[in-house]
Amino acid sequence: MTNDDEGAVLRVGGEDHDLADRLDRELTAFNNAASGASEEELSVRVTDASGELIGGLTGFTWGGLGFVHLLWVREGARHAGWGARLMRGAEEEMRRRGCTGAAVSTYTFQAPGFYERLGYEETGRLPGVPGGHEDVYLFKRL
Repeated sequence: MTNDDEGAVLRVGGEDHDLADRLDRELTAFNNAASGASEEELSVRVTDASGELIGGLTGFTWGGLGFVHLLWVREGARHAGWGARLMRGAEEEMRRRGCTGAAVSTYTFQAPGFYERLGYEETGRLPGVPGGHEDVYLFKRL
């Protein structure tokens, strides 16, 4: 913790839910005002017959763009097509909301090939991911 001459306090630490929520609200309001578009959360989930989660996707739409934030399928259900079905569901909702493009990022040890098979094209990479990996950014016209 450090203080400046005017009494302001700078704190550095771990996770801060209140700060994250406040920043999200403030930046979303700023971005919406600057762009004239509003951000809307997006989720897709699939459950088994007992109600247990098989997989899910979270993201958001903002104007004409859809963004996939997280996509996960449980271990025993992977390679059964659930990921593609979750993505198709998200893309259909993005189109319904007027989106003309979708974006996602994934690490090189995760699923860049999966997204490419779904028609996404790589637009860039960010090096420095632990283990010598990279963060891969992909985009698809809807």
